Amino acid sequence: MSMAVVLPALGESVVEGTISTWLVKEGDHVERDQPLVEVTTDKVDAEIPAPVSGVVERIAVSEGEVVPIGAELAWIATLNTAHGIPHHTPHNPAETAAAEIASRSAWNRAAPDRLRATPLAMRVADAQNVPLEDVSPTRSGGRVTKRDVLRYASLRGESVAQDVDWESAPASVQPQQRSQSQSQSQSQSQQQPVPVSQPATRSPFGTSPSHDKPSFASYTLQEGDRLIPITPLRRLVADHMVYSKRTSPHVGTVAEIDMSGVDAVRNKHKKGFVDTHGFALSFLPFLVHATVRALRESPGLNASVLGDAIVEKVHCHIGIAVETDRGLVVPVIRHADRLSLAGVAQAIEDLSRRARSKRLSADELRGGTFTISNPGRNGNLYGFAIINQPQVAILRMGEIVKRPVVRTLCGEDVVVIRPVMHLALSYDHRAVDGAPANAFLYRVRELLEQAEFDL
Repeated sequence: MSMAVVLPALGESVVEGTISTWLVKEGDHVERDQPLVEVTTDKVDAEIPAPVSGVVERIAVSEGEVVPIGAELAWIATLNTAHGIPHHTPHNPAETAAAEIASRSAWNRAAPDRLRATPLAMRVADAQNVPLEDVSPTRSGGRVTKRDVLRYASLRGESVAQDVDWESAPASVQPQQRSQSQSQSQSQSQQQPVPVSQPATRSPFGTSPSHDKPSFASYTLQEGDRLIPITPLRRLVADHMVYSKRTSPHVGTVAEIDMSGVDAVRNKHKKGFVDTHGFALSFLPFLVHATVRALRESPGLNASVLGDAIVEKVHCHIGIAVETDRGLVVPVIRHADRLSLAGVAQAIEDLSRRARSKRLSADELRGGTFTISNPGRNGNLYGFAIINQPQVAILRMGEIVKRPVVRTLCGEDVVVIRPVMHLALSYDHRAVDGAPANAFLYRVRELLEQAEFDL
């Protein structure tokens, strides 16, 4: 019999993934749990394993394609234990057709007349101003390939940008259909620079189609400019951020926090902590510990908007934004309110280390109820982060620096030096009003300044 390999859920709010690299080919024998394909999403690079041992019977999607969660990626014919040969049951034609439709990417579904071209050919055609309707396929299967597009461009007498890394170009960019007159005018203006961004019905950065843009929003490539193709991961991150800004009316509030108490506790246990746990104790676990205590007192911040209702979560799962060389990911500390300060620190260290080495599982990236962003030592004064949907708030740390502050000592106001941090809260005004948002941030500040932490 045959078993389908489907794209699993790879994180909360992830609806699609980009096929990066196939690690097997049709006809290969694979073992159960052997990696078959690498998939990129806005949250993680994942290897999809084989659900059973057998022979790769069919690969349903190509590298570079964007497919929705649940789409069939391949079929594996399991081995007949009696005869030692693979066998499979015939496919139902209706089911096969439905699977093919489900596996198409969102941008393919939006433009049925472009389905006869491969995703890579579409991207090359976009950049070379080649109308796909004029290109004839040269290979069996009737699909236009990259080679066909470049051949057409060279026959038309145009210079071909061979040095662009088309394989890394964004798979989701899909140009607006050009009229015949537009194609002719573009052919006649061969000496003009190639525009950086071509007309698109779906911009990789979530902006409106370029035909709706004013003229000043356009740019043409100049000599010496460096063209950096938008990677699938960068596009997905951009889509998520733009969606969040459009969905949630963001409001921000900032607190100035005296971290001298936390600093004293940290310095007191610094050496012993390293000896016991093998890594340094940072300020972030203290903030997480204070945040989860404040969330228990302000459940409206540990929530999501669901249709016409607001859901206050029973569990407290804290996402920690981690910057990697491939972009931002947000692994989740499960039940952070049940952990000691040392337990929180261990969870942060483990997740951060594996996030940077791309060893996180999909389960470790889903289910967060509140997010904390720590930009590190170079975080500047403060900044407002974009809410991680479908949550309703996100807390961003500023840098901790020594500043002069006024304190009352023995009845006298004096200027003293204290380590100070600015903490910025972004919240969704659909679900959270100003008073509870400010009360929550004030409580976080109060807990940090009291510094009553027990490792």
